[in-house]
Formats: sequence, C-alpha cells, structure tokens
Amino acid sequence: MQRNIFETILGAVVLLVAAGFLFFFYRTTDIKPATGYEITAEFDNVDGLQGGSAVRISGVKVGQVLGFEMNPANYRAVVHMNIDASVKVPVDSSAVISSAGLLDAKFLTLQPGGDEQMLKSGGKIEYTQSSVSLEKMLGQFIFSVSKNSKKDDDDAAPAKDDAPDADAPKEAPAKDKAPGAEPAPAPAGGSEDHP
Repeated sequence: MQRNIFETILGAVVLLVAAGFLFFFYRTTDIKPATGYEITAEFDNVDGLQGGSAVRISGVKVGQVLGFEMNPANYRAVVHMNIDASVKVPVDSSAVISSAGLLDAKFLTLQPGGDEQMLKSGGKIEYTQSSVSLEKMLGQFIFSVSKNSKKDDDDAAPAKDDAPDADAPKEAPAKDKAPGAEPAPAPAGGSEDHP
C-alpha cells in the first residue's frame, strides 16, 4: 500500500516536470499559431535558412519562415513567410538573408521601402539578396592572401633585365692610356734594368 502511494507521487512529479519542459520550450521557441498574412520572395541561394527562422525588420521579429520550394521556371528558391497582421510591408521592400555572426543561425531581414502601397496576402517581394556561403567567403579570403603573398615574393626577386646576361660577350677591362696612343713594344733584350 505504501509503495503504491510512493509510485503515484513519483509519477505526478515526472508529469509536472514534463509539463514544465513543454511550457519552457513553447515560450522560448515562439511556436505559436500562424496569425497574419503570407508573402513570398525568391532567392538564388538560401543556405542556412530553415523553416521557422525569424523574419525581422530593424532587428525586431515580425514573422517566421514557413517553408521553401523551387521555382522550376528559373531554378530559384521560393521562400514562404508569415508576417504578423499588425505589420504592413511596402511593395518596394527588399529581403536579405543575414546572420548575427559567422556561426549564428540565419534569418530573413526585411528592409521596408517607401511606397505607399502595401503587400497583401500572397504578395511577392521582388528585391532580394541571397545568402553568402561561409565556405565561399573563406575560399576567397585564402585565395586573396596567397595571391598577395605570391605578388610580394615576385616583387622582392630581382628583375630579369637587371641580372647580367650569361650569353653576352665580355668586355676587356679598359687600360689607362691616352686617346690615340699605341702600346709600346716590349724591349728585345730582356728587362730594362739589365742591358
């Protein structure tokens, strides 16, 4: 009898802890029913962007990414997003895939335009900037560093025209003599000191 009461209390504690985890998960991940209107945007590359990623204006979350599909006509990625009903987005706005840092998750930033006409449900953002691949950026950086170091090595090496040419004929060293003077003949009888 005492064991059954202990198991019942332990089961109730486990259920309370599980309910606490679910509540915490619900609050921190912003999983709420989608209320608002849906708009789309096309990108060349959506690497790093995921369903449920935040849609922000000026850093404030105004919606979330619902999903992706590919446009078979131009092979671009179509991003579907849900925007809060209280937020109106001008038709000439632009969408940029960005991140807070190199290792942070990507999100969608909307940059509102100045048009008085607003996007309605089913509308499309025309101006977009795709995601930049971290691997591509690192490859470009490494390539530019290696290219600059090779250029510095080439600048430090002597120019080919400044180096003496091995095939060129060598000139005899100039002797100290007056112009037009001929060399004196050697004496016939030996040295000058002994006649």
